[in-house]
Amino acid sequence: MKGAAALLRALMHERLTRWAVVVLLILLAASLLAPVLPIGRPDQIGFGMRLSPPSWLVPFGCDQLGRPVLARVLQGIQTTFLLSTVAVLVAGALGALVAMATTYGHPTADEVASRGADILFSFPPILLGILVVAVIAPGMLSAMVVIAFITFPTMLRVIRAATLSVMKRDFVVVAEIVGVSFPRRLLVHILPNVVEAFTVQIIYSISVGMIVESGLSFLGIGVQPPLASLGSLLRDGLPYIEVAPWLTLGPGLTLAAAIMAVNLLGDGLRRVVDPASRA
Repeated sequence: MKGAAALLRALMHERLTRWAVVVLLILLAASLLAPVLPIGRPDQIGFGMRLSPPSWLVPFGCDQLGRPVLARVLQGIQTTFLLSTVAVLVAGALGALVAMATTYGHPTADEVASRGADILFSFPPILLGILVVAVIAPGMLSAMVVIAFITFPTMLRVIRAATLSVMKRDFVVVAEIVGVSFPRRLLVHILPNVVEAFTVQIIYSISVGMIVESGLSFLGIGVQPPLASLGSLLRDGLPYIEVAPWLTLGPGLTLAAAIMAVNLLGDGLRRVVDPASRA
């Protein structure tokens, strides 16, 4: 707990990181409080006039069905962020486990895992999304599977590099000599020393997941109506961009702010855990 508190204090000394945390907290708090805010429901057809511009009563205007864009943007924040975070955490945990076990376990297993990561790296995200959709179906599950496939090999490579730098240290060699079991060595000796690299990569991967999810939803193969995501809102507003640009401006700026805030948070955490990266 003391280590976590010290890390948090060091992180908050970063000015850009503080701004990133503030932006993320505002976006997430607003999305969670959306049901009690006087902004209408995201599926409330006829809340205002069709394609009405932003005003004090309807800050982000209304869409082609008279639904409040602000309410739909806040729902989109929840969908995009939650979907991406869950998929990244699952893929990241699996990638870290595979990386530690194969790298520390046996050179052959390490080689097989590394080549498998190379194969996954060879698939462009959109092509991979089309393949997954062809097997499953358009929807949240497909988007999560695509995000997992994209973030898994990156996490595997990062944790593999961290494991290689830890596995030859004295305390790991001593644990092996005295007969400590392989699972215990992984959990007690290897894992605590790669958790910082894992955390930094998870944060970066969340921003990648948000981009992938938004891209898939923009193409219509991600989140499906009536549920809104930031990518699907951009797609819905595209036909009206000349007469109602606010339909794409609100979701676009929100998505850009969220991705930038997540990346700045990752940069700040990386500088804290690895002072050499400041140079």
